[in-house]
Amino acid sequence: MKMAKHTVFLFQLIISLSVAVASGGDDARFAYPGFAGANLTLDGNATVTPDGLLVLTSRKTNLKGHAFHPAPLPFRAPSGKARSFAASFVFAIVSDYTDFSAHGMAFVVAPSTGFAAAALPAGYLALLNVQNNGNASNHLFAVELDTTQNTDFQDINSNHVGIDVNDLHSVQSYPTGYYDAGVFRNLSLFSREPMQVWVEYDGDTGRIDVTLAPAGVAKPARPLVSATYDLSPVLTEESYVGFASATGGINSRHYVLGWSFALDGGPAPAIDITKLPKLPRFGPKPRSKLLEILLPIATAAVVITTATVAALLVLRKLRYAELLEEWELEFGPHRFAFRDLYHATDGFKTKHLLGAGGFGKVYRGVLAKSKMEVAVKRISHESRQGMREFIAEVVSIGRLRHRNLVQLLGYCRRKGELLLVYEYMPNGSLDKYLYCEENKPMLGWPQRFSIIKGVASGLLYIHDKWEKVVIHRDIKASNVLLDSEMNGRLGDFGLARLYDHGTDPQTTHVVGTMGYLAPELVRTGKASKLTDVFAFGAFLLEMVCGRRPVNADAQDKQEMLVDWVLEHLHKGSLTETVDARLRGQYNVDEACLVLKLGLLCSHPYTNVRPHLQQVKQYLDGATPLPDLQATTNVDVSFSTMALMQNNEGFDSYVMSFPSSAGSVDTMSSIAGGR
Repeated sequence: MKMAKHTVFLFQLIISLSVAVASGGDDARFAYPGFAGANLTLDGNATVTPDGLLVLTSRKTNLKGHAFHPAPLPFRAPSGKARSFAASFVFAIVSDYTDFSAHGMAFVVAPSTGFAAAALPAGYLALLNVQNNGNASNHLFAVELDTTQNTDFQDINSNHVGIDVNDLHSVQSYPTGYYDAGVFRNLSLFSREPMQVWVEYDGDTGRIDVTLAPAGVAKPARPLVSATYDLSPVLTEESYVGFASATGGINSRHYVLGWSFALDGGPAPAIDITKLPKLPRFGPKPRSKLLEILLPIATAAVVITTATVAALLVLRKLRYAELLEEWELEFGPHRFAFRDLYHATDGFKTKHLLGAGGFGKVYRGVLAKSKMEVAVKRISHESRQGMREFIAEVVSIGRLRHRNLVQLLGYCRRKGELLLVYEYMPNGSLDKYLYCEENKPMLGWPQRFSIIKGVASGLLYIHDKWEKVVIHRDIKASNVLLDSEMNGRLGDFGLARLYDHGTDPQTTHVVGTMGYLAPELVRTGKASKLTDVFAFGAFLLEMVCGRRPVNADAQDKQEMLVDWVLEHLHKGSLTETVDARLRGQYNVDEACLVLKLGLLCSHPYTNVRPHLQQVKQYLDGATPLPDLQATTNVDVSFSTMALMQNNEGFDSYVMSFPSSAGSVDTMSSIAGGR
């Protein structure tokens, strides 16, 4: 018993001696070969496991965690100049998925540990927030290991290392990798494998070097990313060093295995990789060697005699039967197993039904392994013609990342149906609030205007900011979903088309919804950015007026919302079109701006409609709206002009469709080619 106590005491003494810190004077150094017994300052989700592994964020969504060396260090010399420093650490990022993660982590130098409370998770990496991002008063230096491409901060990709000074717009960044004998080798930050980072700052020249390599590989001679930035006005006389990490809508875990630091003392102390704590095992436990030998022998006879019967029984299990062709294997993890989607929705029970329409039914589900909430849309398809191109586009669109877009996670095919899997939006679709469905509060004007600007931002991203041009082809209120904070997100990319910048989209079948279809789309069948702008214009009018683009009266005549608003514009009574349910509680200038912009976007002539970049400038007040009288002073109404153009090439099915919210030729792109 005494021997055990002495052993524990000796172990604690070794740990204490291994974390050697000398602060003050001209030198401060420490090393953590694992964190068992370390006196770190932790907050948020950060913990230390019994075997010494620092866990910054665990397997949950929208978390943040921080870990700091407990004592501040003198980062500035008496002269006021920032002192040289060097840090090294071994980390690992683990996502529930192998092809994407959200979000990342950072090595950080900060004036205090108190900033963490106001910092935001997700894209802000638990470092800053909307109000203070970019402020010189932050006095913050960080090296970000980011696994998400955030357009707000002009990230270069979803797997990069960046140098940040007071701002999440990196001073310099580079795709993750390392130089091996002059050859660049790519790495994935969320590979589930340990990697080592070296951060070095030269106080004399202001040079910052960040080097990265797989754990166990010697430090490369050439750094991954470098920048020259004088940190003297940035770092305070005493600052804290540590780590921050954040998760978003995907379960991710962030680990630090070891860490060393030196101030004005040359390179950081070396980290012995062999003595670091081990990462937890991911995936199923391996079978014992004995079981691997005995099990095949014991079951060989049974397998041989029953193999044929078992194969027949498997084929009869049609409940989970999928349609999988060899070419689909190239799309990898974007394909979901039907069994997983079936169990996630409890067999697609009615109690999980979120909505239904011409495109199919949508169900809420929870994936068993990741516990991630998803929305599953079931669509019928009758032919394989064009299916490969369609799936390729679904997978490509699944890489879209924007705060105002609903993420398309993947797909599944089974028999005569296609299933699309989306990120789940807890507050449902916008039209349920816009038209005050039972138990749904009515949207006030500030919420409506915020949603309008959000949808415009998302649409601008898919038109001009992403690597390819994406044409949505079905913009309407029911396809705008609201997240937990009532932010508007454009969803339902099941009909979207994409093509390279600088090229023209190909002619295809007419798809979309009555009231949102541009006249040239019906005439030629060619979707474009401007046909999306036309639909967005109808959406703007719908948001302000609280009325659908096409309404049938008692005599079964169709009244066009755009004509009604245009008539009031000419009469000078535009405010009479604003939704009466707002009871006058709205910003008149903003409402009139949106109404006029809606008319401009819905103009029958394409050369009059603005592009999304201009739309954003109008909504943000950066550019005044052009004179509408010059563009709308025509002898015929908008809808009459549209009808004149529509009569040519508009099939009888579309012309006779009775519902103002009905979808046109919804499956032609799947059943008849794209």
